[in-house]
Amino acid sequence: MTQRPIAIDLFAGAGGLSLGFEQAGFDVAIAVEIDPVHGLVHHFNFAQWVTLPRSVKDVTGKELREKVREQFGGDREIDVVVGGAPCQGFSLIGQRALDDPRNLLVKEFLRIVREVQPKYFLFENVKGLTIGRHRQFLQELIEAAEGADYQVVQPWQVLNAADYGVPQKRERLFLLGAQRGLPQPDYPQPLETSDRPTCADALEDLPDAETFTRLRDRDAVTLKAPPAPTSAYGREMRCDAPDDWHFGYQRQWNPQRLTGSWRTNHTSKIRDRFRQTQPGTIDKPSRFLKLDPDGVANTLRAGTDSARGAFTSPRPIHYKYNRCVTVREMARLHGFPDWFRLHSTKWHGARQIGNSVPPPLARAIAAEIIKALGHQPTCPETVHKLGDQSLLSMDISAACRHWDIENPIAPRSRPSLSVPADSSD
Repeated sequence: MTQRPIAIDLFAGAGGLSLGFEQAGFDVAIAVEIDPVHGLVHHFNFAQWVTLPRSVKDVTGKELREKVREQFGGDREIDVVVGGAPCQGFSLIGQRALDDPRNLLVKEFLRIVREVQPKYFLFENVKGLTIGRHRQFLQELIEAAEGADYQVVQPWQVLNAADYGVPQKRERLFLLGAQRGLPQPDYPQPLETSDRPTCADALEDLPDAETFTRLRDRDAVTLKAPPAPTSAYGREMRCDAPDDWHFGYQRQWNPQRLTGSWRTNHTSKIRDRFRQTQPGTIDKPSRFLKLDPDGVANTLRAGTDSARGAFTSPRPIHYKYNRCVTVREMARLHGFPDWFRLHSTKWHGARQIGNSVPPPLARAIAAEIIKALGHQPTCPETVHKLGDQSLLSMDISAACRHWDIENPIAPRSRPSLSVPADSSD
């Protein structure tokens, strides 16, 4: 069998880029993620690969190459490095924006690229990096990449996930870089309008979480007879057919298990307000969008981390039920298949989705890099196991103990996130 090309995911989060690249035909051999809770979720879903629970600044290119060769043997090289490094994009007076200490992690991304020398890299970031003063930072980033002997595909593009099979409007900047002398990948072409899924396509077959008493204090329940998906998108999220796995590895999972569905306790007053809100409009007090079944979701955001007060993600209102969507419903709107698990709490699970690149968009970009590599992907025969269920319910303290690390997250009061492990009914 032809060897699958190898990718490394920096700033990996729960694994949106990782999953998209795997589905396109890559082996995402190593993921680097500083947040220990997010790292556990990544490790659960990609148990066959290596997750490094630390900052990118504490990782070297030599270490990454050695770990790849430990896994695959021989002289295997890293074909692509991907990641969305956080950045501010503002320069200090009289200084280059790239030298701003707040943009340290972007420089670390470039350092890893220089040290690893992958054939290609993908840098993802917010659309705002292309506007106003931020453009200075973007230009300096491109110049730095070209100074490392890479050609950045021009013109760079801002891609909307809704154009690539995701029922959500989400615009992000993507920079594609190729080693000088190698074929440059193209940006993916948008889908035809008729092929783009809607909110109803994504959610219609999922049962209402509020019909299950057990979901008041946990995120999962076993269904006696899961509803059949009513759309092609729903069937893809259920992985009903081998093609729904694309070129990724199939996982051992229980399709009868409804996960990510911890209920939210809304007051009757809030429910009445949600009921009166028309689909596609905003509930003014909460500023939440009520989904339009025939449209797409607004950008799903992550909320804030513990260092800024641990505010939960603003989840949209379901178009049919008088409540906010569940984490599983958010995952559907983001392109995560049902086998893919998020942290069992609403706070962490929603943040992991909001911080991630939608897998179908990542897959579309990765497929263009595969073409540039001259690789013809095939469906792997190996079926992988998922990780231990306990990884999905650990709070920050338990996650640090699991990884045997100090807490890297800035201290601030936060809600208790210790929860019961997902257990059989």
